[in-house]
Amino acid sequence: MSEQNEFTPDILTLVDEEGVEREFEIIDAIETDEDRYVALVPYFDTPEELIDSDGELVILKVETGEDGEEFLASIDDDDEYNFIADTFIKRLEEDYDIEQ
Repeated sequence: MSEQNEFTPDILTLVDEEGVEREFEIIDAIETDEDRYVALVPYFDTPEELIDSDGELVILKVETGEDGEEFLASIDDDDEYNFIADTFIKRLEEDYDIEQ
């Protein structure tokens, strides 16, 4: 088994509703007593693409399907989303320059 550098980003490829694939980097994860959530930002191959990006933060919930396979899903409940988003923002403000 090869050792992974601790600075290697965790990259996911997600497919949106139109079938377009986009790569995202996991920048944080939260686990509550009942659920798990991840905070993602778009991943770019070049610094120029990063500079031109809007810095969008995507927050998704980790769900488990009937077959036991995990997948990421949007958070439909506004109260749940607001609570998790606020928690992520507080945590990320310590490491990143975040404008609200």
